Amino acid sequence: MFFSNPFAELTELLPPLAMQIYIVLMALAVAGGTIADMLHKGSATYFAQDWSKKKAMATKRLSGLDLTGLAIGTLLKEIATSGEFCNQKRRISHLFMFYGFVTYLITTVLMVFVYLTTETPSLVALLWHVGALSVAIGGYWFFFFLRVDVAQERLSPFDLKWADIFIVTLLGSVTFGLLWSIFQALGFGVTALVLFALYVLFSTLLFGSVRWSKFAHMFFKPVAAFQKRVEVADGSTNLPAPTEGSNIRMG
Repeated sequence: MFFSNPFAELTELLPPLAMQIYIVLMALAVAGGTIADMLHKGSATYFAQDWSKKKAMATKRLSGLDLTGLAIGTLLKEIATSGEFCNQKRRISHLFMFYGFVTYLITTVLMVFVYLTTETPSLVALLWHVGALSVAIGGYWFFFFLRVDVAQERLSPFDLKWADIFIVTLLGSVTFGLLWSIFQALGFGVTALVLFALYVLFSTLLFGSVRWSKFAHMFFKPVAAFQKRVEVADGSTNLPAPTEGSNIRMG
């Protein structure tokens, strides 16, 4: 069951175009939500003004090669390995979710836009399931044990706040997606359809709530991390220099 395309079996009920339009709408919702969040918080204006201010304070002019190196460093540390997290457990949990989510999204697009009406490579279908499972492992670990409210304030994991909308909808999407795929493969038609409806519901909430959730942070954090690296490199930072043997880390 993990080697077949669960979306392909839906073509008897839903036309391929409908599924493809849905994904396009969700992509537009993410873009629109991110832009709306930037306008509301003034993030773009802040970054632009701060960048201009720090550029005037710079004591060293950086070349294109310097900036490329800083960008690669940001990619390898803050993005690829989540090096900004001091808490090792949170870092591992985040990596499970990050790589699982990227895999889950890419394979969803492939299965719906490329392999919906043709034979799906077993590896693509397997990676979709593995990606969703990876998100679930990292996400449930974070939800039940690593959130600040739970780990430090000892509150119930079900004492939810508005800030939890991202992790709740993300877990709902991958959980009901996996259950839908399993029950559909086992032939539980009605149950599978109910699970699919819940999968669509939580996926819509996930991508449609970007304006109010932490989803947009994944776009802002790399920019902020890169800017901090540039400030240190060109001497425009107003942060105190780290003591010998210490590391400045976020999280």
